[in-house]
Amino acid sequence: MNADPTPTRVAEIACNLDDMTGEALGGMIDLLLEASALDAWFVPIYMKQNRPGVTLKVLCALEDVERLCDLLLEHTTTLGVRWHTLERKIARREEITVSTQWGPVRCKVKHLPTKPPHAKPEYQDCLALARANDLPWLTVHKAAARAADKALSRSKE
Repeated sequence: MNADPTPTRVAEIACNLDDMTGEALGGMIDLLLEASALDAWFVPIYMKQNRPGVTLKVLCALEDVERLCDLLLEHTTTLGVRWHTLERKIARREEITVSTQWGPVRCKVKHLPTKPPHAKPEYQDCLALARANDLPWLTVHKAAARAADKALSRSKE
Protein backbone atom coordinates (compact mmCIF):
# COMPACT_ATOMS: atom_id res chain seq x y z
CA MET A 1 0.00 0.00 0.00
CA ASN A 2 1.47 3.30 -1.06
CA ALA A 3 1.25 6.47 0.96
CA ASP A 4 -0.59 9.26 -0.82
CA PRO A 5 1.92 11.60 -2.47
CA THR A 6 -0.48 14.54 -2.44
CA PRO A 7 0.87 17.54 -0.49
CA THR A 8 -0.70 18.48 2.82
CA ARG A 9 -0.27 22.21 2.10
CA VAL A 10 -2.22 23.31 -0.95
CA ALA A 11 -3.58 26.49 -2.49
CA GLU A 12 -7.16 27.32 -3.37
CA ILE A 13 -7.52 29.68 -6.31
CA ALA A 14 -10.85 31.40 -7.01
CA CYS A 15 -12.44 33.76 -9.49
CA ASN A 16 -16.01 34.94 -10.07
CA LEU A 17 -17.60 34.58 -13.52
CA ASP A 18 -20.97 35.76 -14.81
CA ASP A 19 -20.46 35.98 -18.57
CA MET A 20 -19.32 32.54 -19.74
CA THR A 21 -21.49 29.79 -21.21
CA GLY A 22 -22.04 26.50 -19.43
CA GLU A 23 -20.06 24.73 -22.14
CA ALA A 24 -17.09 27.06 -21.69
CA LEU A 25 -17.22 26.64 -17.91
CA GLY A 26 -17.30 22.85 -18.20
CA GLY A 27 -14.35 23.00 -20.56
CA MET A 28 -12.41 25.00 -17.98
CA ILE A 29 -12.76 22.22 -15.43
CA ASP A 30 -11.29 19.75 -17.95
CA LEU A 31 -8.48 22.16 -18.84
CA LEU A 32 -7.59 22.80 -15.19
CA LEU A 33 -7.52 19.09 -14.31
CA GLU A 34 -5.38 18.35 -17.37
CA ALA A 35 -3.04 21.15 -16.22
CA SER A 36 -2.39 19.38 -12.86
CA ALA A 37 -5.09 20.93 -10.66
CA LEU A 38 -5.88 18.55 -7.80
CA ASP A 39 -9.57 19.45 -8.07
CA ALA A 40 -11.77 22.14 -9.60
CA TRP A 41 -15.44 23.04 -9.05
CA PHE A 42 -18.09 25.74 -9.30
CA VAL A 43 -20.17 27.39 -6.59
CA PRO A 44 -23.31 29.24 -7.71
CA ILE A 45 -23.40 32.90 -6.62
CA TYR A 46 -25.28 36.13 -7.28
CA MET A 47 -23.16 39.00 -8.46
CA LYS A 48 -23.69 42.73 -8.97
CA GLN A 49 -27.18 43.68 -10.13
CA ASN A 50 -28.39 40.21 -9.02
CA ARG A 51 -26.76 38.51 -12.01
CA PRO A 52 -26.32 34.76 -11.55
CA GLY A 53 -22.74 33.60 -11.77
CA VAL A 54 -20.27 31.10 -10.40
CA THR A 55 -17.15 31.12 -8.33
CA LEU A 56 -14.65 28.84 -10.03
CA LYS A 57 -12.39 27.25 -7.41
CA VAL A 58 -9.20 25.32 -8.03
CA LEU A 59 -7.22 23.24 -5.55
CA CYS A 60 -3.56 22.86 -6.47
CA ALA A 61 -0.03 22.27 -5.26
CA LEU A 62 1.69 25.45 -4.11
CA GLU A 63 4.19 25.32 -6.97
CA ASP A 64 1.33 25.36 -9.52
CA VAL A 65 -0.42 28.55 -8.29
CA GLU A 66 1.12 31.03 -10.70
CA ARG A 67 0.74 28.78 -13.75
CA LEU A 68 -2.91 27.98 -12.98
CA CYS A 69 -3.70 31.63 -12.22
CA ASP A 70 -2.26 32.56 -15.63
CA LEU A 71 -4.37 29.83 -17.23
CA LEU A 72 -7.52 31.24 -15.60
CA LEU A 73 -6.71 34.77 -16.73
CA GLU A 74 -6.06 33.59 -20.29
CA HIS A 75 -8.94 31.14 -20.74
CA THR A 76 -11.79 32.76 -18.79
CA THR A 77 -13.38 36.19 -18.81
CA THR A 78 -12.22 36.99 -15.27
CA LEU A 79 -10.25 40.17 -14.67
CA GLY A 80 -8.56 38.82 -11.56
CA VAL A 81 -7.95 35.76 -9.41
CA ARG A 82 -7.27 35.30 -5.73
CA TRP A 83 -5.73 32.46 -3.74
CA HIS A 84 -4.84 31.38 -0.26
CA THR A 85 -2.90 28.51 1.28
CA LEU A 86 -4.71 25.72 3.09
CA GLU A 87 -3.64 22.92 5.37
CA ARG A 88 -5.33 19.58 4.84
CA LYS A 89 -5.31 16.09 6.25
CA ILE A 90 -5.74 13.24 3.80
CA ALA A 91 -6.48 9.58 4.32
CA ARG A 92 -4.01 7.01 3.07
CA ARG A 93 -5.42 5.36 -0.04
CA GLU A 94 -4.68 2.86 -2.73
CA GLU A 95 -6.30 1.61 -5.91
CA ILE A 96 -7.22 -2.02 -6.49
CA THR A 97 -8.89 -3.68 -9.45
CA VAL A 98 -11.58 -6.27 -8.84
CA SER A 99 -13.21 -8.71 -11.22
CA THR A 100 -16.94 -8.79 -11.85
CA GLN A 101 -18.82 -11.12 -14.19
CA TRP A 102 -18.86 -8.25 -16.73
CA GLY A 103 -15.22 -7.21 -16.45
CA PRO A 104 -12.70 -5.42 -14.22
CA VAL A 105 -13.54 -2.40 -12.06
CA ARG A 106 -11.02 -0.12 -10.37
CA CYS A 107 -11.79 0.76 -6.75
CA LYS A 108 -10.33 3.40 -4.46
CA VAL A 109 -9.57 2.07 -0.99
CA LYS A 110 -9.44 4.48 1.95
CA HIS A 111 -7.39 3.48 4.99
CA LEU A 112 -7.85 5.02 8.43
CA PRO A 113 -5.77 3.95 11.45
CA THR A 114 -8.70 2.83 13.62
CA LYS A 115 -11.22 1.70 10.98
CA PRO A 116 -11.39 -1.13 8.48
CA PRO A 117 -10.49 -0.21 4.89
CA HIS A 118 -13.34 1.10 2.74
CA ALA A 119 -13.50 0.52 -1.01
CA LYS A 120 -15.47 2.61 -3.50
CA PRO A 121 -15.86 1.37 -7.11
CA GLU A 122 -14.97 3.88 -9.82
CA TYR A 123 -18.13 5.34 -11.33
CA GLN A 124 -16.83 5.46 -14.92
CA ASP A 125 -15.72 1.80 -14.87
CA CYS A 126 -19.13 0.69 -13.57
CA LEU A 127 -20.94 2.88 -16.08
CA ALA A 128 -18.94 1.55 -19.03
CA LEU A 129 -19.63 -2.07 -18.05
CA ALA A 130 -23.30 -1.34 -17.39
CA ARG A 131 -23.75 0.25 -20.81
CA ALA A 132 -21.81 -2.50 -22.59
CA ASN A 133 -24.00 -5.15 -20.96
CA ASP A 134 -27.33 -3.26 -20.97
CA LEU A 135 -27.50 -3.26 -17.18
CA PRO A 136 -28.37 -0.65 -14.57
CA TRP A 137 -25.27 1.10 -13.26
CA LEU A 138 -26.19 0.14 -9.70
CA THR A 139 -26.08 -3.58 -10.54
CA VAL A 140 -22.45 -3.36 -11.63
CA HIS A 141 -21.56 -1.01 -8.77
CA LYS A 142 -22.96 -3.39 -6.14
CA ALA A 143 -21.14 -6.37 -7.67
CA ALA A 144 -17.87 -4.43 -7.71
CA ALA A 145 -18.37 -3.31 -4.10
CA ARG A 146 -18.97 -6.93 -3.01
CA ALA A 147 -15.86 -8.06 -4.90
CA ALA A 148 -13.81 -5.30 -3.27
CA ASP A 149 -15.07 -6.20 0.20
CA LYS A 150 -14.07 -9.85 -0.42
CA ALA A 151 -10.63 -8.81 -1.68
CA LEU A 152 -10.05 -6.59 1.35
CA SER A 153 -11.17 -9.27 3.82
CA ARG A 154 -8.81 -11.81 2.14
CA SER A 155 -5.90 -9.34 2.40
CA LYS A 156 -6.40 -9.10 6.20
CA GLU A 157 -5.87 -12.85 6.62
